[in-house]
Amino acid sequence: MAISQGKYVLMVEDDKGRKEFVLTKPVYSIGRDPECNIRLYSQFVSRRHATLLQLPKTDGSYCYRIVDGDAKGKTSSNGLIINGRKMAAHDLKDKDEVVFGPGVKATYYQLKPDTTVPTGPLEDPYDITLINPASFDD
Repeated sequence: MAISQGKYVLMVEDDKGRKEFVLTKPVYSIGRDPECNIRLYSQFVSRRHATLLQLPKTDGSYCYRIVDGDAKGKTSSNGLIINGRKMAAHDLKDKDEVVFGPGVKATYYQLKPDTTVPTGPLEDPYDITLINPASFDD
């Protein structure tokens, strides 16, 4: 799938499957609440689990920062695990992975124009495939 209008994409995987969000707004609410901009479907996610903030950079571009909790400072129950580390806030970089709870994660992509986003399932670093050695010809 080619993205031409957006430069920043959040690919979310939760109990309802996989969704793609092209980020263009200055603020996004993320959580279980139906009023969140990015709704997550899981009992392990707080109503207002995280906030995405668009931050200007010195070169005129911008990046997104993810912050645990809502815009009023109330933190989530489970927190955020970003690239394997529990963090309260993080300036997102291309291919950063954010875990909101068991089975609920997002991957952030910073795209150049006409870049494609992977469409298969998100990679699981603990996924293994067992191969039967008898299936190989000697």
